[in-house]
Amino acid sequence: MLRPSTQRYSVTRPLYSEDTFEDEHAKVYRKHKRLLDHFIQYFTCTSERAKNAAVSLLPIIGWMKIYSIKDWLLNDIVSGVSTGLVAVLQGLAFSLLASISTWYGLYAAFFPVIMYFFLGTSRHISVGSFPILSLMVGAVVTRLVPDEGPPANITAFEGLTKDEQRILVSASLTFLVGLFQLGMGLLQVGFIVMYLSDTLISGFTTAAAVHILVSQLKFVLGLTVPGFSGPLSIIYTLESVFTQITSTNIHDLVTSIVVMVTVLGVKEINDRFKSKLPVPIPIEVIMTVIACGVSYAFNFSENHGVDVVGKIPNTFESPIAPSLQLFQMTAVEAFPIAIVGFAVAFAVAKVYSVKHDYIIDGNQELIAFGASNIFGGAFKSLAASTALSRSAVQESTGGKTQIAGLLSAIIVLVVILGIGFLLEPLPKSLLGAVVIVNLKGMLMQVVTVPYLWKKDRPDCIVWVGTCLAAIFLGLDLGLAVGLGLELLTVVFRTQKFALASFSVFLNLLQIYEPEGVKIFRIPSPIFFANIDFFRDKLKDAVGFNPLRILRKRNKAVKKIKKMIKKGELTLTSVQSEEESNMEDLDKPTDYSDLPIQVNWNTELPANIRVPPVNIHSLILDFSAVSFLDISALKGLKAALKEFLRVNVDVYIVGCDPYIIEKLRNCKFFDDEIKTSIFFLTIHDAMLFIHESHPPNTVSEKVNETVWSLYKLDLNTKTGLRPDNSQTWQENKSDRENSCDRENKTEQSLISSTS
Repeated sequence: MLRPSTQRYSVTRPLYSEDTFEDEHAKVYRKHKRLLDHFIQYFTCTSERAKNAAVSLLPIIGWMKIYSIKDWLLNDIVSGVSTGLVAVLQGLAFSLLASISTWYGLYAAFFPVIMYFFLGTSRHISVGSFPILSLMVGAVVTRLVPDEGPPANITAFEGLTKDEQRILVSASLTFLVGLFQLGMGLLQVGFIVMYLSDTLISGFTTAAAVHILVSQLKFVLGLTVPGFSGPLSIIYTLESVFTQITSTNIHDLVTSIVVMVTVLGVKEINDRFKSKLPVPIPIEVIMTVIACGVSYAFNFSENHGVDVVGKIPNTFESPIAPSLQLFQMTAVEAFPIAIVGFAVAFAVAKVYSVKHDYIIDGNQELIAFGASNIFGGAFKSLAASTALSRSAVQESTGGKTQIAGLLSAIIVLVVILGIGFLLEPLPKSLLGAVVIVNLKGMLMQVVTVPYLWKKDRPDCIVWVGTCLAAIFLGLDLGLAVGLGLELLTVVFRTQKFALASFSVFLNLLQIYEPEGVKIFRIPSPIFFANIDFFRDKLKDAVGFNPLRILRKRNKAVKKIKKMIKKGELTLTSVQSEEESNMEDLDKPTDYSDLPIQVNWNTELPANIRVPPVNIHSLILDFSAVSFLDISALKGLKAALKEFLRVNVDVYIVGCDPYIIEKLRNCKFFDDEIKTSIFFLTIHDAMLFIHESHPPNTVSEKVNETVWSLYKLDLNTKTGLRPDNSQTWQENKSDRENSCDRENKTEQSLISSTS
């Protein structure tokens, strides 16, 4: 590789004013659409638009057409059964957070799943109750129908018991959450989640985990603690718990400790040996069966005062109409519930869509969850989103589509209508222990605070401020405080000017892109709200998705290796190999054991098709980027690695020294991304690219003919043989000399001294 520090260049050009420059260079005007043009385009209906609209509104049409019964159905069945068992247990457990009867949590694992099956774009998330949403619903329920004292003055409460009043509040709130989500989806405002940064979500979910932990102490200890809501509710709850600590039920405490230790241990085994286990050990289900048996055998409820689940109706309750008066009294809480529920579900869905290479639509997800919550709220369901652990079970057990989700709903249906009575002796302390164990991941996020303090203090302030506000003021106010802090940090960063220390200034009058080079200018700072937009626009500019190209290349290499191993494809000529031990499709392509050098821009054998990459270098102009936050840093690093792994060299120019120093501090550089990709100006980068990728080089010509020199012969001993290899070798030196002369002629056009 050339060392750019040893190269020098000089540039001679006329002195330009704006007027003289405009005289010599005609300005290109881009036609802007009027508002009327957009309006006409939006309401123009064609058969193609109607078809696309139907597929967009009912994504099931898209994946059902490609559904492979032979390859996918068995995986979906196994995944559906496993997820259904977990959904039953989590539905019972998370209903405790909402301060309603336990069986209503089962409804959240059934009704919303049916609606999402038809409308959702994610094939892998498990729809149902989510602990944070259940806790936020529970805060509203206890505010309007407290444990002690009269309920709120609501006309619909007349003639209802306390449990029925709470169900009405929960169902009406869920219905209203669905209306908010459906409205945002129809208005195409799915982009709103961009304003919830990873830092804010991390601090918020950690605070929610603390609230959930405190709320479950009364079940773990077997105490009777009234529900509190509003600011400082967590303090009042802890005060009540410690006041009654001497009344702890030893049987509940021992049950909880045994369950937590066992479940944590087995989950650790699942994580450590997940590559060897066909499916994760369903330890929560196993402990539930054991606890039900022990509780029934020793009659825990009557003999030891243990609070159990109790009677579960073996039928669905009739649907109810939501209360408009409750809509007015819960609208302030419903909106943040709608936002948090969608943000969590969309984040999980996005992870799996990237992993399995399909597209999810944020606006359609809002419509799907809105319709799911409206449908579920009418049938007294809890607000639905997705639980990370449940979705992980559905994906890790081989689930391919939402057919697995539909089968999990059928398992819940069987429990509700057929075998729900078997869960009646289940101690609530076990449910509380299961909830606490599932908080481990969220609680462990606190370890990021020291890292953020050292690397990005504004982000650290957002994390700590959001977490503390949500803990002491409540989750709804805490989210508002976090958004305020986030906006303040953006204002602070944009107002902070830094004096660039560049000693070289070059004004490029005209930027043209030579063949194989793409120049992309970033016109603003990069932070949590625009990092996804930046990555999407970068892919649009280059004309391909590098991650998809990488996966197709890795699949092609694996297929070629498999064919060689089976003898379907043999080689009599060996080219150089590139060493790599990584086999994951998202990792650099593994060329080990492949006795040829593959040129991906030419025709491949055996009808293997990989889209070509028509650039070899990408220049990112950072001259207008004044700051990066942690979320942007992670997204930028992922984007650069995607391009580097498909053999596209990336160069960053005009970067502020403050940003480079921050990248160093945050461990941005590694074996793939090096500091040598940074250049002062576009011209410096272009000269370096010209030296690294001279046009029409011998190596380029040889690579273009790697596959064309071979003749494919399947299932024969001759395999791939070079065509006219003797003639090709004789003419090789002539071609090299000719290309050397061409390169020297081109390089003489550049005034350079060493």
